[in-house]
Amino acid sequence: MRIRVLGIGMGPQHVTPEVAEALRSADYVLAPRKSEEDRLLAVRRAVCERYGVALAVVPDPPRDRDDPADYQAAVAAWHEARAAAYERVLARRGGTAAILVWGDPSLYDSTIRLVERLAGRLRADWDVLPGVSAPQLLAARHRIVLHEVGRPVHVTPARRLREAVEAGQENIVVVLGGSSGPSELSELPGLADWTIWWGANLGGPGEELVHGRVGDVLPELAAARGRARAAAGWVMDAYLLRRVR
Repeated sequence: MRIRVLGIGMGPQHVTPEVAEALRSADYVLAPRKSEEDRLLAVRRAVCERYGVALAVVPDPPRDRDDPADYQAAVAAWHEARAAAYERVLARRGGTAAILVWGDPSLYDSTIRLVERLAGRLRADWDVLPGVSAPQLLAARHRIVLHEVGRPVHVTPARRLREAVEAGQENIVVVLGGSSGPSELSELPGLADWTIWWGANLGGPGEELVHGRVGDVLPELAAARGRARAAAGWVMDAYLLRRVR
């Protein structure tokens, strides 16, 4: 048995030749279904159709999407439930299975942790191939470098943005925003004068870009996020915040 973890960016348009070759050699793709009208599953299906590989759909266990008191425990429980669901399919089908990962598997994604667990239980070989990450796409679309000369860039999920700002970070890439949008921008004092480079559904349907002073572009950002959701049925956004010095 073999499991291949494949980064696919935002869909077929971002599949690298290396990942395409891996897809053609797989017996099937293992993919979660989060709802009856899971439009992200439809994108995975389009990847499978392009490269002629079967799709094995697994109902995804429910997860607390808010910010529970014990976030780590909530995520760990969800990971274990997903691992058990995948294990049943892998044990039955065997062969070479591929798992498609949004963006790149190395950045704010737990598929590698999941597959490590599965490989130990099933005695499976496994490997990882990279994809195009959200920060890469954000920088390309805005034609920027994510950091200033000789300075660091801090990458964080949106729920940890306050912590990053209070720690003195001044050049921050934010991913995994909430379903209601980056409300943290208006809630954190002092951010109004920072510069933002924001993008939604980068490289995919409903792509939107906004750039400017945070205090000036909040209404534009909310409208752009609404358009992205209307066009695609979902929103994945990321942004760079930089303190003006």
